[in-house]
Amino acid sequence: MSLSVSDLATRQEFQPLSLLLSTAPLDPGLAKADPQGLRHSEDARVRRYASAFADVMEMRAASPVVADYLDHHEGWFRRCAAPMTVNPIGHRGYSLTLGTFGNFGFEVEPTIGLELLPQDQGLYRIITVPQPCSDPHLDGLYDVEFNASLQLDETSTLTLVRWQLDLSVWIRLPGVITLLPEGLVQSSGDHLLKQIVRQISRKLTWKVQEDFHASHNLECPPRRRAQF
Repeated sequence: MSLSVSDLATRQEFQPLSLLLSTAPLDPGLAKADPQGLRHSEDARVRRYASAFADVMEMRAASPVVADYLDHHEGWFRRCAAPMTVNPIGHRGYSLTLGTFGNFGFEVEPTIGLELLPQDQGLYRIITVPQPCSDPHLDGLYDVEFNASLQLDETSTLTLVRWQLDLSVWIRLPGVITLLPEGLVQSSGDHLLKQIVRQISRKLTWKVQEDFHASHNLECPPRRRAQF
């Protein structure tokens, strides 16, 4: 049975972008493609999705105490990322499996490489790094740019940690996706990305705040409402 463009559009509410990506055949030529090339590709199938997240953590301690805690990321990063899978990459890097996302029977488990850079005058940055062992079946299909920062701002009574995350994803879509309405393709991808951003940021804000206060026997302040 063949499907027309109108048939695909009619089925859009049952088959989000993530499902169509999972069921589309893999182009053998893409397995050897450079994922970094997706950022500058002129291929009409390559789409970019982006999302941002901002939050503030209140730490009931002086900034040197908070800085000492953040400097020892080998402890809190693993604890706070759970139940996401974390594997070390060198001394400051981690391979992070974000967990399972999806709906309508589709599931995807994205993995990214991150590096926590040394503190620079109260500013911490987390950036994307290559993974030593990536899945060859996914090479050339997607690329991720992760840029996050934690800025310490001490007040008279506590230290504020201002968290900001900017996440961009480039995806090479199967040809059938280009037959769907542009709005559907964009909104489905944005929805999936927002799920990922929310998951990461909850682990690296709320859980870090709770872990810091628990490890220092301090009462944890109430959570703030995060901003997308």
